[in-house]
Amino acid sequence: LQEISIDYHPTPTTGCNKVMSSAQGFELLRSNWPDDLYVRERFYALYLNRGNKVLGVSLISVGGMSATIADVRLIFATGLKCLASSIILAHNHPSGRKQASASDIALTKKITEAGKILDILVMDHLIVTPEYDYFSFADEGLL
Repeated sequence: LQEISIDYHPTPTTGCNKVMSSAQGFELLRSNWPDDLYVRERFYALYLNRGNKVLGVSLISVGGMSATIADVRLIFATGLKCLASSIILAHNHPSGRKQASASDIALTKKITEAGKILDILVMDHLIVTPEYDYFSFADEGLL
């Protein structure tokens, strides 16, 4: 049985170790994102403690130009292992489309419902574009 690994960043390169807004979450995740935003989709989870301090960032999946798989079990297995109280989800749209698709909304709802059972709050889901702009589910009232 293989252990789940967590990539910890106790002192993020942005200088922010506490996330209080979508902009701070975006900046922290952006510092971890490779330069291939326009080529392939990636899905990340940012894990936070009860005080919104960063416990770690985990790359959940890497896909192709139009999709990636976000396995709810992997997202929460890591969250449980690092004793997260909340998470911020993020993925990119290589097309540059900033708006959430119907499948993005459905996936976010599924992950949010799973989080309620485990008492891990989904604080936000960010969609990142190649221009390093973002869409926040929380800011748009979709959570």
